Formats: sequence, structure tokens, C-alpha cells
Amino acid sequence: MKSLFTTVACVLFCLFSTAQQVPDTAYTFPIRQSAYQQGEGPVILIDQAHNNFHTKSGGFCAFSKLLTLDGYNVKDLSKPVLTEDILKGCKILVIANALDSSNRDSWALPTPSAFSAQEIRVMEQWIKGGGHLLLIADHMPFAGAATDLGKAFGFRLLNGFAITREQSWPPSVFSLKDKTLELSPPVNGIVDYEKIDSVATFTGSAFRIPEGATGVLRFDAGRSLQPDTAWSFHEKTPAVDLLGYYQGAISDYGKGKIAVFGEAAMFTAQIANGTLRAGINSETAPQNAQFVLNLIHWLDGVKEYKGVKK
Repeated sequence: MKSLFTTVACVLFCLFSTAQQVPDTAYTFPIRQSAYQQGEGPVILIDQAHNNFHTKSGGFCAFSKLLTLDGYNVKDLSKPVLTEDILKGCKILVIANALDSSNRDSWALPTPSAFSAQEIRVMEQWIKGGGHLLLIADHMPFAGAATDLGKAFGFRLLNGFAITREQSWPPSVFSLKDKTLELSPPVNGIVDYEKIDSVATFTGSAFRIPEGATGVLRFDAGRSLQPDTAWSFHEKTPAVDLLGYYQGAISDYGKGKIAVFGEAAMFTAQIANGTLRAGINSETAPQNAQFVLNLIHWLDGVKEYKGVKK
């Protein structure tokens, strides 16, 4: 079995290596009704202060575009969160695939925390006081870089590659039918047409969730390959059984909220190797964009829409 998953991972690398990914700037999701009038929604900050693989104008430009169309004010955050004043006016902080500077050009162990102990304390206090965090930590080395931040909220991240299929494409699909997509606010939405029955992810990482958290994407099979260098797999690559692990979960935390996901492409739109669509633009992920909106609305606390019907 390990040989099979190693082979799958190697094929996946050929199909979807990070060096071959570019943002799909042409993709637009047809929102049926925006949460807010254009520009009147709360501020969402997308972190770019931690060597992030995905930023507002880079890999997460489709994510930014989607939320801007929904009425939010989406901005860059270019400073480390060393004091709560840096997050003044921010409703939702999004951190996607942060890295320590030592791993910026070397995706190999060790993978130190991308965040200082002071930053983690500040963010923990900000969320406890009413802040909202979307933490996205993809496959190794990104999960390793987010391990300390996740641990502050009780999430235990595996610094590996979560492989769930015998074939590398299409991606992992979590569904209500097979009970790997669990009923939760991002799945239910606010109005009937927002209900989700499947979500696709594109490799990524896995984690354990704390008591009291609500699982959203649950593994029922597969393995997390744990290489010492990203995309470098062999017969002796350690592996962890994914039963009991998750790739998405949400939780209240004090007066605030936190959502943790182990895969980034599912939130944005990319083109790999010139033709392969990966993310909300993919035919294998027709409900991902609505799922992203539902998740942001849960973090924001939206109960009814004030935007334009289309």
C-alpha cells in the first residue's frame, strides 16, 4: 500500500508541482446575492508578512476577487502581528501557506514556525477578544510552519502530504453522501441554494481537531506521507494513517472564531502545467466557491444579506 501511495504522490508532483502553478485571473464566480453592497463590507486582511506562498495579488487573487465581489474590503497585511493595533479594524485575518525564511527556497526539514511566540500570543488574545482567523496550512513544509500557531488553539498538524486516492486526479472529494463532508455552517449556508454536498481539495495536509471544534472535512481513508523534503518520496517514506484526521474544521474561541484548513488551492483558482484547473475554477470542484463564501460568512457572523441580487 505504501508503494502505491508513493507512486501516486510522484504522479501528483508531475501534474501539480508548485513551480507550474499560475493564478487563473480570468475566473469569476457568479454570486447570486452579495453579502454587502460593493465596498461596504468588513475588512479582510490577507497575510503577506511571512514568506507566504499565497498572497492577495498572487496565488490568492481569485479568493480576493470573490470576496471583493461579495462586498468585502480585502487588503494586504504586510506587517507581523506584534501588537493587536496592527489588526485594528480587521474583521477576518487570512493566513495562507506561511513559511519561515529558512524554508523560502528550501522545502526540507527542519520547518521552523513562521510565527514568533509573541505573534502567536497576540493573535490568540485577539481572537479570544472577538477576532476571526482563517488559517490555511498546506502540505509540507507549510503545515510545519503553522504547527505552533495551530497548537495554540488545540489543532495538531501533520507536516506531510495527505493522499486519499489510488489515482492522483481528480482530487480528494469530501461529500455528504460518504459522510466525509460533515454538516456545519459552511456546508449549510444561509439560504437554500447555498447548501453544499461536496467539496474538492488538491492534496494538502491533515490534522487532529480539539475537543469542542466542529469537523468539516473528515478523512475516512488514505495516508499522510511524511518526507524530509517536499515531493521527495521513496519506499521508506514514513506514512501516517489518516483515519481520525481532518482537512477542515471550525471552532468558536472565546468571543472569536477560528477556521483551520489543510489545503489552499480549494480556496482560489489556479492553472497547473498550462491547462489543468485546480481550485474553484475546476470542474471537479463545482461547489467550492460557494463553500468559500459560506465559510467567510460564518466567520463574519452574517445572518442576512445586504448586497445586490443578481
